[in-house]
Amino acid sequence: MPPRPAVLTKRTLDKDLAKITHAEDVAKHVLRRLVAPGLGLIFVGLTMIFAGVYVFDRPGAVLAVAAAALAGYMAMNIGANDVTNNVGAAVGARAMTMGQALVIAAIFEVLGATIGGGEVVKTISSNIVDAVQVPQAMLGWIMMAALMAAALWINLATWMNAPVSTTHAIVGAVIGAGISAVGTEPVNWRVMLEITSSWITSPLIGGLIAAGLLYLIKTLIIYRDDKVAAARRWVPVLVAVMAGGFMAYMVLQLSPVGRFPSLTIILIGIGLGLVTWLAARPLVFAQARDLENRNSSLRVLFRLPLIGSAALLSFAHGANDVSNAVGPLSAIVHSVGIGFGSDGSVGHPPLWVMLIGALGISVGLLLFGPRLIRLVGEEITKLNPMRAYCVALSTAFTVIVASWLGLPVSTTHIAVGAVFGVGFFREWYTRRSKRRIAYIRRKAESFDIDEPEEPNIHERRRRYLVRRSHFMTIVAAWIVTVPVSATLAAAIYWAMFALFV
Repeated sequence: MPPRPAVLTKRTLDKDLAKITHAEDVAKHVLRRLVAPGLGLIFVGLTMIFAGVYVFDRPGAVLAVAAAALAGYMAMNIGANDVTNNVGAAVGARAMTMGQALVIAAIFEVLGATIGGGEVVKTISSNIVDAVQVPQAMLGWIMMAALMAAALWINLATWMNAPVSTTHAIVGAVIGAGISAVGTEPVNWRVMLEITSSWITSPLIGGLIAAGLLYLIKTLIIYRDDKVAAARRWVPVLVAVMAGGFMAYMVLQLSPVGRFPSLTIILIGIGLGLVTWLAARPLVFAQARDLENRNSSLRVLFRLPLIGSAALLSFAHGANDVSNAVGPLSAIVHSVGIGFGSDGSVGHPPLWVMLIGALGISVGLLLFGPRLIRLVGEEITKLNPMRAYCVALSTAFTVIVASWLGLPVSTTHIAVGAVFGVGFFREWYTRRSKRRIAYIRRKAESFDIDEPEEPNIHERRRRYLVRRSHFMTIVAAWIVTVPVSATLAAAIYWAMFALFV
């Protein structure tokens, strides 16, 4: 008897269609993960074309174009790794959405890099390894090896969610490649000592400034009986301080050296601060209308200052950390015959070199930044708009001063130092502040409730406001980055020397 023909039932058809749909979803998920690397590769290709337009008729143009590609790749890694320091606090405090944070950071990174980044670029390109003592051709290969080593290490660290310093990476890489090429004599150890000391002191300064700001906010606003009235009085002042400091920095960066005395620059900053205070008062008063006398109401009033401080920090980060990408590129472009200074020394780099670093940071930020923004904004300690404002403003001012002095400090460690400063200060203030204790007693009396008992040692440990494990992670990353990048750069230099020289 012949077998009956198979009949495709509706149940079997549904299963097959479900499998096809599942396969399509898997394919879309895989392809979505390849979009960002693909766009990054396109950016690197456009960077090579962009650089080729400027150096195609120069000797050594191939080396300069290759260096531009590495600088673009390095800049993207900076944007992916360091972006958390700029807007992570604001996103973690829910003062901005992820999309708003990315747009604001990208715009101000470009402005900071192109307007204020030249001084630190000179430090990276010529002051760590003395460009005068090194043959120009060899200097180009040293910087190529440094760029490749630093970019690879930062890329690996970002993939592992490790909070490394891009500044540590490029400085260590320049030293490693320089020593492997010409020994220790051309290394400017005085400059290295200055940079190293800034790595140690800048996180402490950032933490102290952030803790001081939080102390003022708690004293002047949070623990007042009428919080909203106190905020109406002091929030415009905080905005004015931020605007005045930013204007003073802009005058320092844009004016010729020595044109304005320090007193004049301070007066300009104070003048803009007063104008900002007058403009901010009606805005804050309008926002404060009908707000309840609660801490949650203060978040509304601090949203605008926090956005402003995040933008200022992005500007400062672009001014300081663009050097990590285009400092070596500047030295390479100079080595192929484009002198920056009138005496042939490496001075301020041309605009197209700065644009490669600025746009690369923004591209890396937009493509790879969101994951690490969430990590830093939420994992180290709990942030609200007031605490996040303290972190952002203290970090911005520390980085701005360092950029003015030409010191390539680590934005990562300044920002993390500020976060730790805020967290540890909160722990201390919660246990010992007489003002807070008196405030809690007044509230308990007004509501006719018993005053809470002092927690024991185990309860205090459970209430730690900063995750101690992150401290060890930061210290380990700080210690490892410089020797790893230096060793990798030395190995890459010898490989390049063996293959191409």
